Amino acid sequence: MSDFSRFDSGSESASESTSQPENSSGSTKLPPPAVHQFASNQQLSGHNSSKPTRIRLPFIVAGASIVFGLIGGIAGTFVANEINFQGYGSKKPVTQLTSPPVVVSSDGSEKEDSLIAKVALRLANSVVTITADVSNINGDGRSVGTGLVLTSNGEILTNAHVVEGADEVVVRFAGETEPRIAKVLATDVGNDLALIKVDATGLIVATFAKPGSVKIGDSVIAIGYALALDGGPTVTSGIVSAMKRTIETESGALNSLIQTDAAISSGNSGGPLVNLQGEVVGINTAVARGDSESAANNIGFSISVDEVLIVIEQLRAQANGIVRREGFLGVGLTGRDDGGQGAIITDVRVGSPAEIAGIVVDDIVLSVDGEPIDGQAVLVAAIRDAVPGQKVEIEISRAGKRLTFEATLVARSN
Repeated sequence: MSDFSRFDSGSESASESTSQPENSSGSTKLPPPAVHQFASNQQLSGHNSSKPTRIRLPFIVAGASIVFGLIGGIAGTFVANEINFQGYGSKKPVTQLTSPPVVVSSDGSEKEDSLIAKVALRLANSVVTITADVSNINGDGRSVGTGLVLTSNGEILTNAHVVEGADEVVVRFAGETEPRIAKVLATDVGNDLALIKVDATGLIVATFAKPGSVKIGDSVIAIGYALALDGGPTVTSGIVSAMKRTIETESGALNSLIQTDAAISSGNSGGPLVNLQGEVVGINTAVARGDSESAANNIGFSISVDEVLIVIEQLRAQANGIVRREGFLGVGLTGRDDGGQGAIITDVRVGSPAEIAGIVVDDIVLSVDGEPIDGQAVLVAAIRDAVPGQKVEIEISRAGKRLTFEATLVARSN
């Protein structure tokens, strides 16, 4: 996004130079729609207050309208009766006007639940609301998001930005009135996922869809505690609008995202995007917003199940004390401004995997392990998600010719 509110933790672009070329005409390019990290519904205050003021929706306006209508009706009746009482020489009876009866169905039989209602019911006990007391440079505040039950003994998955910097995290299950204390086991800011745990047994776990099974046009349902509204989770529906999207945020690049038009709002962060079988296909994380120079409607992003399943195991390993090392290629990058696909190599570090493989400045990277590189953020995320020692196949364009190189990644130095 121009400003995508999200991450990178030591991504390829973070340690390498990533310049943005100027338009050849010298004109300024319009920024893409702003993308907000989804969000937790976060309230911050400049002073040390753990209980900021709650936002209340303006229901009072409707109430005032109703009161006004009642007063008008009473006044009108009084005047009509008074005129009739005085008579003014007229003995004609006053005609009473009545409205027709309200039509109510006489069918008392139970209706079958819709497919969406069945899916929502299936996930009801596997989706939780998460509240985190956070402290940062803006002061103390509270972050509210959504979580998904992974195991019957209390493992819960959510977005990293929901619990990042939290002093205390609590979880509340559907149908319960009291929160449960949760412990943050591990976080991956670069992939915006976190693993937390509550002391519980016998929880109902969510089922994930088979990796690679999600397609453009599939019907999907987003479930989460949007805007931290009272009551149960919000359920919205839509379709898979696109696959393998990459967005840049303030914390780096997120790749392998599902784009959906199902409504996603603050508080939905960490909640599931599910198919009509009730299987989780993604974890909701961000949404695009329009600004004065561009428009954006119904563009939300979810971390795909393909990525989620890999990161879950990495989080579990991290929780057990294993430090995760990111892959490192050793290049500087910039995007293309001529409308073409790929990322341009602007620098190759001496002795790096890229130099050893034969990659040179001005090469245009087109794909990594068969996955198209649509911009520099995609390449950054692809290398970051790989592990040291992993061999990657890199397709590049050099002077109009397509060449393929194999690079063995090393560990990124901290």
